[in-house]
Amino acid sequence: QVQLVESGGGLVQPGGSLRLTCAASGFTFSVTWMHWVRQTPGKGLEWVSRITSGGTTAYADSVKGRFTISRDNAKNTLYLQMNSLKSEDTAVYYCSKDSKGSTRGQGTQVTVSS
Repeated sequence: QVQLVESGGGLVQPGGSLRLTCAASGFTFSVTWMHWVRQTPGKGLEWVSRITSGGTTAYADSVKGRFTISRDNAKNTLYLQMNSLKSEDTAVYYCSKDSKGSTRGQGTQVTVSS
């Protein structure tokens, strides 16, 4: 049974940083491309970033240069380091096995506000 558990969200001021963590189980994490997606009220799911099984990364233009995705296959864990946060980054963040968020966890709330 696939299980994805996100953590690390919270309230942060503009310009601040957060590190999100996703603990994965129930599938072979090391060979699976993984994604981060986010959702804000009134908007659909937005793809944020992905990392291949080999570690190649890609980012949405809105977060490029500020966010870094990484993975630890030994720990079955996915990370998202978020720096220089902006108010428009406020959302619920999910890790997912696909870019559309079809298989995702319960999410972690990130609020960027002064």
